[in-house]
Amino acid sequence: MDVICRRKGDRTIKKWYRVQKLKAIFVLALAIVFTNAVVSYSNTVKLIHNQEWVTSSYEVITQVESIQSTLKDTETAQRNYLITVDADDLKTYIAAYQQTNRNIQTLSKLTADNHQKQQWISLLEPKITSRLDILQQEIYLRQNQGFEAVKKRILSDKNNQSSKEIQQLIHDSLEVEQNLLHQGMQQSQANSQKAVVTFFIAAIVDLVLVALLYDLLWHYIRQLQQTELALRQSENRLRAMIDAEPECIKLIAKDGTLLEINAEGLAMMEVESADVLIGKPIDAVIVPEYRAAFANFHKSICQGNKGTLEFEIVGFKGTRRYMESHAVPLRNESDGTFIHLALMRDITQQKQAKQKIREQGLLLDVSTEGIIVRNIHNQILFWNQGAERLYGWKAEEVVGKNVLQLLYKDISPQLEDAYLKAINTGEWRGELHQLTKEGRVIIVESRWILIRDDNGQPKSILSVNTEITQQKQLEAQLLRSQRLESIGTLAGGIVHDLNNILSPILMSVQLLQKKLPDSQSQQILQTLENNVKRGANLLKQVLSFARGIEGKRTIVQIQPLMAEMEQIIAQTFPKSIICQVDIPKNLWYVRGDTTQLHQVLINLVVNARDAMPNGGILRIAAENLVIGEHSAQINIDAKVGSYVAIVVTDTGMGMSSEVQQRIFEPFFTTKEVGKGTGLGLSTALGIIKNHGGFVNVCSQVGRGTQFTVYLPASTFRDTHLMSPELESVTGNG
Repeated sequence: MDVICRRKGDRTIKKWYRVQKLKAIFVLALAIVFTNAVVSYSNTVKLIHNQEWVTSSYEVITQVESIQSTLKDTETAQRNYLITVDADDLKTYIAAYQQTNRNIQTLSKLTADNHQKQQWISLLEPKITSRLDILQQEIYLRQNQGFEAVKKRILSDKNNQSSKEIQQLIHDSLEVEQNLLHQGMQQSQANSQKAVVTFFIAAIVDLVLVALLYDLLWHYIRQLQQTELALRQSENRLRAMIDAEPECIKLIAKDGTLLEINAEGLAMMEVESADVLIGKPIDAVIVPEYRAAFANFHKSICQGNKGTLEFEIVGFKGTRRYMESHAVPLRNESDGTFIHLALMRDITQQKQAKQKIREQGLLLDVSTEGIIVRNIHNQILFWNQGAERLYGWKAEEVVGKNVLQLLYKDISPQLEDAYLKAINTGEWRGELHQLTKEGRVIIVESRWILIRDDNGQPKSILSVNTEITQQKQLEAQLLRSQRLESIGTLAGGIVHDLNNILSPILMSVQLLQKKLPDSQSQQILQTLENNVKRGANLLKQVLSFARGIEGKRTIVQIQPLMAEMEQIIAQTFPKSIICQVDIPKNLWYVRGDTTQLHQVLINLVVNARDAMPNGGILRIAAENLVIGEHSAQINIDAKVGSYVAIVVTDTGMGMSSEVQQRIFEPFFTTKEVGKGTGLGLSTALGIIKNHGGFVNVCSQVGRGTQFTVYLPASTFRDTHLMSPELESVTGNG
């Protein structure tokens, strides 16, 4: 691209230098022609001026000579008349006399602009006039006094002196004028030679200039011819390329008429010749509902903007096509305006395919199941709205991402087997544990189907996932309830047998205490009695769990129980454990056994304490809660109604999912030997169920545990059953 730009720049510079060179030579030629014209004009003016001056001088000489000649003729005719008294001589004299006057007048006109000559004429003319007067007087004297009188006058010195002065003036004038004429002719000859030399020099310069211009013009014409040939070849190549283009290319004038179109465009318009379309409005083939949009689009392009537009056309044979036009403005160098250059693509099939995909997408989005399509590299290609609802991610957030990194903590062998089976057999079914956007683990029933390309190679995998987390939880709760029920039945039988074993032992110990009064025996027997009683209490606790022993039920207020728990924690728990208690004032009442509920809370807070050996935060809260149909389906023990929820939360070590599944089993404990019996939570669960409630557990390893106890709320109209302790608190006697 840089090379092309540099070549284009070099061509532009060369073209600029060529134009500047032509301009300089043209200016030089104009200067030379102008100079030649000025010199020629100057020489011509000088020649004309010299020629006029010579002509004028020649005419002056001619007139002076004519005056001299006619004056002589006048004198000759006058002398002949004086001698012969011939009338013809008199006529000749009169004609010469008149001619002399005319010559003097003519000479005066010729020298009107010459002051020196006018002075000369002013000297000559009186003398000639005087001479002519003398001649006239002599004729008069001859006619009246005779020849002798005239002869005497002629011979006088005065008359001869006048004639000599006239002749001398004429002679001097002729000599001066002839000298001037000679000089003028020499000057004219010199100017002529100079003009000839200048003409030849100018002619040579002009010939050289013409030759130079001819050479330049010849080269320029050759370049123009080569450029024209190159442009023609380029145009032919461009036309061939445009016609070979599989898209429609159009050139549209500002007024909306078609200027150019390629072969593919003709095929789309369903015509054989461009003449049918050239010069016609382009919007004639556009479907009416798209014409306004196309007009605005065309106006924007002609204002110098780029753009893209989709519209529909109807060919001359009635075929409807959806077109996508990518247009750019093309500057018209003649007037600086823009015309519309468009590349239009037939997108009918894409439109139909998109419509079909959109319809299929709508069908997929209607599905409540999560439908995911991924390629063989596990990149997500499709993510329906069911998947958005199931996992929490929007489609634009996950498309292109790796599905394994998104939905799974790690790659389990089950997942690898599922992938291999889908690739090898084309499908797989099974259950998977997956993650949501919030990090919650869900269980889905997944069905994988392998999709192959046209060559039969694996292309992508379609997954349909149905969440069965609640179903699995309900199944686990049901199995746990059944297991606890079986364990309770078994424990009840064992308790009876153990009670039968412990009763004789206790009776024997008490009998021995009476028969062996020494202190050592008493100490041993007391230890034995204490251990037997501890065993009996343990069996009583097991029996309470197994059969759900019922105590006295009254209306119980939770606030005093929680306040007592707070006091016990403050007095007995390590100072490294911070207790936070949230007791609402408007908390509902529950109907139950205060002692048993106290036992439940004690078990929960003690377990929380043991989970935080290095200290932490223990939070006890309660709230009023109404459970609806949906929430009741989540837990098998839950029923629709009002509940008081007691929440005990710690920031301790937490529990794994395997431990959580067994915490309510009798005798199951994670504590060291001697620090727990494993009956605390199982007994608490038995008490909660006997009160018609249920419990939920949420725990993460390293992040703590939360127990939520749900106890059915009681209405205040049962206050006649309220315990005396509660009556003292509420003030109702």
